[in-house]
Amino acid sequence: MKILVDADACPVKDIIVRIAKSQDIPVIMIIDTAHELNDGYSTVITVDQGRDSANLAIMKQLAKTDIVVTQDFGLAALVLGKGARAINQNGLVYTDANIERLLFERFLGQKVRRSGGRTNNPKKRTKEDNERFEAAFVRIIEEK
Repeated sequence: MKILVDADACPVKDIIVRIAKSQDIPVIMIIDTAHELNDGYSTVITVDQGRDSANLAIMKQLAKTDIVVTQDFGLAALVLGKGARAINQNGLVYTDANIERLLFERFLGQKVRRSGGRTNNPKKRTKEDNERFEAAFVRIIEEK
């Protein structure tokens, strides 16, 4: 098992590294060339800034026993299709039961924005968000 992180906008990288390190689980952080990262533990893979560059790099590294941390519903769907597990930064574990709804909601939001409408901005991150992520992350590791 390894943990793959879509790391550019991931607010829980420190939690991921702390937990993975304590359980001796390798971590691969995928970032684009606009970012720098060196946490002293993770392997960092830097990709071009292209739209799906990070997703493609994650899928190349992915094995069925892995866990992916991502906010990207499309990537999560691909991960589930490969039989691996995926979780977002707020502790939502992506499953076959929720991914279709999430993809449909994303589609609707894109449609609204393309037609000039507005969608809600994400809420400011809280300590509770981090705690919820950590609890779900530990649970998903223990399930593997």
